[in-house]
Amino acid sequence: MPSSTIAIIAIYFGFAALELWRSNLFSKEEQTRDDGIVEAVSMVVLLAFTQPMVLFSSAALAGLVAPEYEGALAGINVFAAIGLFLILDDMMQYWWHRASHTFPWLYNLHRAHHNAKYMSVRLVYRNNLFYYAMMPGIWLSGVLIYLGLGWVYAGYIVVKLLVIIGAHSDVAWDKPLYAIKWLSPVMWVVERTISTPATHHAHHGRHAEDEATHYKGNYGNLLFFWDVLFGTAKITRSYPKSYGVENLAPATLGQQLMWPVFPENKIEKPVGEGATAEVA
Repeated sequence: MPSSTIAIIAIYFGFAALELWRSNLFSKEEQTRDDGIVEAVSMVVLLAFTQPMVLFSSAALAGLVAPEYEGALAGINVFAAIGLFLILDDMMQYWWHRASHTFPWLYNLHRAHHNAKYMSVRLVYRNNLFYYAMMPGIWLSGVLIYLGLGWVYAGYIVVKLLVIIGAHSDVAWDKPLYAIKWLSPVMWVVERTISTPATHHAHHGRHAEDEATHYKGNYGNLLFFWDVLFGTAKITRSYPKSYGVENLAPATLGQQLMWPVFPENKIEKPVGEGATAEVA
């Protein structure tokens, strides 16, 4: 097993153990029977099939289209290589995520992630089974691996998952740091650079009138900087009172996992930005 995979497993289970100790990992407030099923199925399918399939397929397609460029970037500067992943993977994921909250049909592929009425490491991989298969960043990462940057991807994905898992956990690692006065300038930089529990929890907030909620923004995954750069950031250093989605009909288990195979429920109330209430 690659060392990067071992590191990611250790990070995930480390945060899970912290959540088990400090809150309640397996029995969240307002949890339903479907929640555990959606989380288990989507995680297993993504890690065992979708992500390896996409990375392999994109590299194979690149080999068919441009066989002469295999390994062409293997010797570039490590910082330039990291920059390529930040732009072609992380920034593209920002725009994919933002589009998922803009277009109703695409939100149906993403709403399972927000259907949970709690925060937890359990949500990290929770999405419709087709959502990640269509994610541009994973396909572009496969191309970069084909070009010889697999050695960079191995470290990059560990750092990215460390940030994302920490941002979803309901044990907010940033909260005690905000209370330390001399750390305030450091945290000012941190919260504008990477996703933190405060900024990402805001994206999962249930009610728009909650000052700590910002589900029409804070789309960043590894870098919160994309939200700052593209004008979708909201920083409050506080946490929503409740999580989930408002103004939406309940989603069935089938819809959460396999829309459009299983059609969505409809309600008519608009929520702004030219979108329907399916986009929260």
